Amino acid sequence: MSPLEIDPEAGFRVDLRDGAATITLDRPERMNAQSPVMWTELTRVRGELSGDTRVVVIRGAGRAFSAGLDRALFSAGAADGILSLPHLAADEATAKIADWQRAFDWSSRPDLVSIAAVQGHAIGGGFQLALGCDIRILAADAQFTMAEPALGIVPDLGGTKRLVDLVGYSRAAEICLTGRRVGAEEALRIGLASTVVPNDELDASIESTVTALLAIDRNAAAETKALLQHAAARTQDEQQAAEREAQYRRLRALAGLEDEA
Repeated sequence: MSPLEIDPEAGFRVDLRDGAATITLDRPERMNAQSPVMWTELTRVRGELSGDTRVVVIRGAGRAFSAGLDRALFSAGAADGILSLPHLAADEATAKIADWQRAFDWSSRPDLVSIAAVQGHAIGGGFQLALGCDIRILAADAQFTMAEPALGIVPDLGGTKRLVDLVGYSRAAEICLTGRRVGAEEALRIGLASTVVPNDELDASIESTVTALLAIDRNAAAETKALLQHAAARTQDEQQAAEREAQYRRLRALAGLEDEA
């Protein structure tokens, strides 16, 4: 199965064009609610995107980005539902969650830049999917909500660390533990959003950002992204050493010496 051949039950589609892939969550009648089938297919697509793809845009069809986990999966009778987990052994249950978490990691590949194009609600898993991208471009009506604690569960799709890294512990705690909505302008102010645009300009903003990203030298972009990803975990001296090593690799490549010993 190729990245374009998606399980019909996954609820999204993929369009490839000129170095960019657009993944559109396509259940507008359910506000693009998510399921384990969706997560499995998202993980597969991410792993199978060819080296020609440099940018991935994730967006939602209709009036919302994603309302998060499909509430039908909270039913006791749902085979893949969250309520099936406590009936499994701990290692089996946590292994399932680990598989699901992989669908939300769109930022770790240095050679791929991911953009969340968010309009309307991004709730729970929707919020965490946006957090897993490198860049978040928001329409003016975008609203983030971490709803899991209000449902008696925890955010378990990688969102807790990513949120703390972006906005700090205190703000992250307040957002998660009150379950309140964070609007687009506040998201921009506290560092959750890269930019906010009027709703009717979202498509144009995404297009111009993709064009700008593709205009940068591929290898220089990958080296720079890797430096940025690890900067927070390094001391200043360690980061400067990493910069020196990356620059040496780039200069050798530009001089045509990258294959020499």
